[in-house]
Amino acid sequence: MADPRTVILPCGVAVTVLGQGTWGMGEDPGRRAAEVSALRAGLDLGMTLVDTAEMYGDGAAEEVVAEAVAGRRDEVFLVSKVLPTHADAGGVAEACRGSLRRLRTDRIDLYLLHWRGAVPLEETVEAFESLVREGAIRSWGVSNLDVDDLADLPPGAGPQTDQVLYNLSRRGPEYGLLPRCRELSIPVMAYSPVEQGRLLGHPALRDVAAAHGATPAQIALAWVLRHEDVIAIPKASSRAHVEENRAALEVDLTAEDLATLDRAFPPPGSKRPLEML
Repeated sequence: MADPRTVILPCGVAVTVLGQGTWGMGEDPGRRAAEVSALRAGLDLGMTLVDTAEMYGDGAAEEVVAEAVAGRRDEVFLVSKVLPTHADAGGVAEACRGSLRRLRTDRIDLYLLHWRGAVPLEETVEAFESLVREGAIRSWGVSNLDVDDLADLPPGAGPQTDQVLYNLSRRGPEYGLLPRCRELSIPVMAYSPVEQGRLLGHPALRDVAAAHGATPAQIALAWVLRHEDVIAIPKASSRAHVEENRAALEVDLTAEDLATLDRAFPPPGSKRPLEML
């Protein structure tokens, strides 16, 4: 099986367009072994971008990731996030140290502001840049920032991505945010690309899936990945689910498929507030 497609970040690093999310991992000790196994299976299939956050399970998801990547750290592009309540100068450094400890690594490849809070973006960016100089993080980015928020970043700031909620039922970013990120050459990272499974019973999705001999989840992922500059980070807690996600890269949606999905999930005709989960 060929390696997954990649996107080149502004810093020049190539990352897989299909990564692995970890939201909800680490919360049930009884599922830990299956979660670790699923992440390792994803790495075996070339899904080497792993996204986590200090918020997920109060750090427990990062500990699951640490176990999954043990002995394979150099294969993996690790993404983690700092809470906005920790996003001041001292808090960013402390939060990063905590994440590094839980991840059992000496660096985070991409460190994101989880969403915008009360701390000025300039202060957070300055703290990120300090961590880059120290080598604690390789690069930084943002999450859940809309067009106006991106405009408030300090001049010359260079986020590597904006991670946002984007799927068939959450198409708001297509109106303003995706075009703006393209202007800035910032790839978008789509979280909850199958809406945590809530999309999968939709008749239109099932019809397109049947035509391709695929699953509804694979069609939903292929739809997100139809953009060359969008990364998807679905979560999977079993090897079978990981393999299903990986196979979405083999699905080529036709113009007719896209028209069917547009009728069922209309694109935005005007600006919408950025949604979050």
